Amino acid sequence: MKQKRFKLPNGGVLAWYEVGNGPPLVLLHGWATSASVFSELVAMLADDFRLLIPDLPGHGASSPAVQNDLESIATTLNCWLATIESAPIALGGWSLGGMLALEMARQKPQRVDRLLLIGTTPRFTSGDDWTFGLPEVQVRALGRNLARRFETTLADFFDLAFAGEDISRERLRAIRSFAVKRSSLPDRIAAMELLNGFCEQNQLDLLTHIDQPALVIHGELDQITPLTAGRYLAEQLPDGEFLEFSGVGHGPFLSRPQEVVDSILEFC
Repeated sequence: MKQKRFKLPNGGVLAWYEVGNGPPLVLLHGWATSASVFSELVAMLADDFRLLIPDLPGHGASSPAVQNDLESIATTLNCWLATIESAPIALGGWSLGGMLALEMARQKPQRVDRLLLIGTTPRFTSGDDWTFGLPEVQVRALGRNLARRFETTLADFFDLAFAGEDISRERLRAIRSFAVKRSSLPDRIAAMELLNGFCEQNQLDLLTHIDQPALVIHGELDQITPLTAGRYLAEQLPDGEFLEFSGVGHGPFLSRPQEVVDSILEFC
């Protein structure tokens, strides 16, 4: 993928990548990864879409954001999109990327035509009125581990995406080779602030206001964003469709790339 650079108003840079031909499909990666996590998917979709894939602020080759919250980053991404693409787009996101896609759609840019949400939850941590998330104490503990052992904690978190799966060591090595090793580590402050923000994230109230067709893809064994959260997300979106992948964890497009590609092609 060829890297391009978008100059931000604060003087920073948003790195992004373009490949393929066809209608535009934007893909937003998850926490502590980069655009390279989609490398395999891009190779399989490039004949059907013009793929536009940014490194989120503080990740990959992009500068850290001034404010690491969903609203601010979504505003930055909508500004980038308004500059580079005028045609309606399909907007896809994995995990954190899906949260950002929801916020971008809430901001009502006319160019967002449909949503593709993979391993996405409208509320990351559980509470009195939400039982489909991780306990906040678990997320806080992850933050403490991140501060003490940054690289090891990131590696453990990535491995958690495949917990419970019947996946070979060779396949895991292949995934790590393109999804992790092709990019630099995320900015420490950005990673910490975004992780802390997961404890505050609550997008439940905005779901009924998103009118784009949305395909929600979720793994049955997901231990980061539970299956029940994905099912709820699809049910609450006015035009949501739910697709469950059995025997798969947090990264269906990594574990079952061809099946996910087929689903995207059918949906778009």
